[in-house]
Amino acid sequence: MALAFIGLGSNLGDGRANLREAWHRLGATPGVTLLGLSAPYETAPVGMVSAQWFTNAAGAVETALEPGELLAVLLAIEHAMGRDRAMGRDRTVDLDLLLYDDRILSTPELVLPHPELANRLFVLAPLEELAPDHPHPLAGRTIRQLRRGLDQSGEVIRKCRWQGNKEGDTP
Repeated sequence: MALAFIGLGSNLGDGRANLREAWHRLGATPGVTLLGLSAPYETAPVGMVSAQWFTNAAGAVETALEPGELLAVLLAIEHAMGRDRAMGRDRTVDLDLLLYDDRILSTPELVLPHPELANRLFVLAPLEELAPDHPHPLAGRTIRQLRRGLDQSGEVIRKCRWQGNKEGDTP
C-alpha cells in the first residue's frame, strides 16, 4: 500500500460541498482508503483570471492503486462532477495527485511530485495540516519548511471550517 496526497480545489458552485462530494467519491473507490482531510481554505485565484475565489483542501489516502491508476480515478471523478478540462479554467472540482510515497516520476500524463507543489501556498497550507514533516522528494525540505518559505508570497488565503462554527468539524 502506498501513501498518497491529493490536492482538492473548486471555484464553481458550493466549493465546500464539491470538495466533500469528490472526497467521498474517492473513498468509495476500491483500493483507496481515506486517511484524513485538511480544513478547507478560501484562496484568491493564482495564475489565472477569475472573479471566483477557490476553496482548497488536501487529503491523505492509502492506496493499492499505482500512480497512473489513481490519476485516472481522480480524472474520472472530476469528469463525473462536471469538469471539462477543455473549457476555461474555472472548475467545479480539481483533483491533483501531489505526492505518491517518495516516488519521482515524469511522464506525459503525470509528474510526481506535482510540479507546482513547492510553489503554491494554497496547496502547502492544507497539506501541512496532514503531513508537516513529510519530505518533498526533490526539494530536500519538509512540507512545513516549504510552506514557511512561501509565507510572504502575497497569496491571499483564509483557513475556514467545513460547516457550522465548531472548531475541528469535518466533512
